[in-house]
Amino acid sequence: MAKSNLAKQNIERASLGIVETPGSIPDLDRLIHERIRLGIVSALAANSTLTFNDLKRLLKTTDGNLSVHARKLEEAKYIDCAKSFEGRMPKTEYSLTATGRKALNKYLDHMEALIGAMRPDSDRGAGHSA
Repeated sequence: MAKSNLAKQNIERASLGIVETPGSIPDLDRLIHERIRLGIVSALAANSTLTFNDLKRLLKTTDGNLSVHARKLEEAKYIDCAKSFEGRMPKTEYSLTATGRKALNKYLDHMEALIGAMRPDSDRGAGHSA
């Protein structure tokens, strides 16, 4: 089934005129590329776990917005969610999975490649003297 989905995506991309040639840069991981989701996985990469309230505060977002984005990352198996209680108060903690860490590293490598490709050789190291 995965192969048929890939074939469908390739047909859709071709019908839109999107053709990847050898050496071309593939699409970014759209799941991570969105600002709030990138913030979630980045924060979790730097911390073993964070609570819902920690993430909400760090990302300066609303409960609803964070819930929607966290759920998408959970469904993709990029993050884990553990729910518990502290006294009578519910507590939700998130952590980055191995799949999520791999996806983030791939995304960062991709961004570095894009940045490197966009800067002319003369701009690299500008401002630094030998």
